[in-house]
Amino acid sequence: MTENLALFFTSFLIGISIAAPVGPIGVLCIRRTLSHGKLIGFLSGMGAASADTVYGAVAAFGLTVVTNLLTENTFWLRIIGGCFLLYLGIKTFLEKPADHAAKASQSGYLSAYLSTFFLTITNPMTILSFAAIFTGPWFINKTGSPLAMVAGVFAGSAVWWLTLSFGVGLFRERLTANHMAWINRISGAIIVIFAVTALITK
Repeated sequence: MTENLALFFTSFLIGISIAAPVGPIGVLCIRRTLSHGKLIGFLSGMGAASADTVYGAVAAFGLTVVTNLLTENTFWLRIIGGCFLLYLGIKTFLEKPADHAAKASQSGYLSAYLSTFFLTITNPMTILSFAAIFTGPWFINKTGSPLAMVAGVFAGSAVWWLTLSFGVGLFRERLTANHMAWINRISGAIIVIFAVTALITK
């Protein structure tokens, strides 16, 4: 139970850090919140959260099946994954908030959900991010359930989109590009911490 809670909490943070960088999907959710209300904005975010969960499940359950193979190649997985995460973290930290929304239909609740699900699921960087994270030393030797990982990723991503949509709805006049830039910096810093941990852990 304790191991599953630890896995859930770690995956929860990962779900937030992957969802939080403000790119075209984030801009789309913000625009939909401002134009059509908090519920449409939240459902748009849940489409992205669902896609993150799909990729998180692929990475988590796939790694469980080949645990022995991965533990035999931990060093190279750690180096490759750590380098990729370092690149991703620095890129996220330096990235400026997108100045235009991703193009998608905004007609109806189902359309809001499915459009962002499709836009996120077709991004190959997402699966690479989860694969790199789940090969890190904080996961490779854990014995908890992969369901805890998947649930944590979904919960973290969902909480982020709930916070973003309702926060924009309540404080839309105060949310500036500078705030979005800081969101990118914090997310990038979290990913860099994971990367450095992977590279220095023996």
